Amino acid sequence: MTVLRTSSLSRRGLLAVGGAVGLGAVLAACGDSDEKGSTSGSGAEKSGPWSFKDDRGQTAEAESTPKNIVAFIGVAAALHDYGVEVKGVFGPTKTTDGKADVQAGDLDISKVEVLGNVWGEFNVEKYAGLAPELLVTAMWEKDALWYVPDQSKDKILELAPSVALWAAQTTVPKAIQRHEDLAASLGADVKAKKVTDAKAAFEKAAARLRAAAKSHPNIKVLVGSASQDLFYVSLAKTSADTLYFQELGVQFVEPKVNEAGFFEELSWENVDKYDADIIMMDNRSSALQPDALTSKPTWAKLPAVKAGQVIPRTTEPIYSYDKCAPILDALAEAIEKAKKVG
Repeated sequence: MTVLRTSSLSRRGLLAVGGAVGLGAVLAACGDSDEKGSTSGSGAEKSGPWSFKDDRGQTAEAESTPKNIVAFIGVAAALHDYGVEVKGVFGPTKTTDGKADVQAGDLDISKVEVLGNVWGEFNVEKYAGLAPELLVTAMWEKDALWYVPDQSKDKILELAPSVALWAAQTTVPKAIQRHEDLAASLGADVKAKKVTDAKAAFEKAAARLRAAAKSHPNIKVLVGSASQDLFYVSLAKTSADTLYFQELGVQFVEPKVNEAGFFEELSWENVDKYDADIIMMDNRSSALQPDALTSKPTWAKLPAVKAGQVIPRTTEPIYSYDKCAPILDALAEAIEKAKKVG
């Protein structure tokens, strides 16, 4: 794998490649992420004009509630959990064997038009053919639309109103709330039992993780991602998930990050630079998974690896209570069971 430098690749592009674990670099103070959408989302069909103020501070407007929605795959999966369906998606949707990517969640990818599956890919003609009424995506940097290519952005944004929601510079509960706000504005019943049950499960999982971190204060977690040539250690506070875990009391390895501020790049010879009791590994299809690292002797010698204390990290969470509760439970369980090895 060629070493990518920020001078030759946009920072958003760097975040999207497999080795870029430090998603959501904190480049500025968080925008007004607690802005609410303009509707309450009782679940009833709404008539008349629709509007929603997004995390850029921009208000998307339409004469009626949008039905033909196109979204980044992770956002589409979150909306699906609230009962809002989309017509098309972009971003990592299918793996090389044609199966649904981890970022698709419970979305049936056979029922949506896939406009692009990799970074820089977005079929504008197919998008126009869907007669889009709303484009929704994530935002890791202020005003930068995740997986919307810069070279075709203007053409894309001419075709429909757009909404961008923070996936960084925020925390998991805030991000979930904003996705719920949007779903509500689009007609979702956010008071439905499925949603309230999922929220209760999330709150229970958060309490469990807080208790696990408090009762195991010496357990240190490393957030990693692997490529063929490099191992990346991310800084917890630069992503919504790990920042929230940190707020709940989880102790993380703090790497000496590079200029971009997301992560530290380590050669495989130096992969043992930091002591860690648990390693959370980037679960995206663009990153090498632990079973692909068995040929690397330095990996096999890591105390956490030898102890079997390596768990997946959902690097780009689907921001619904239903999908985030299991993430909290999994980390809590790992901490509860972990032995001090680092």
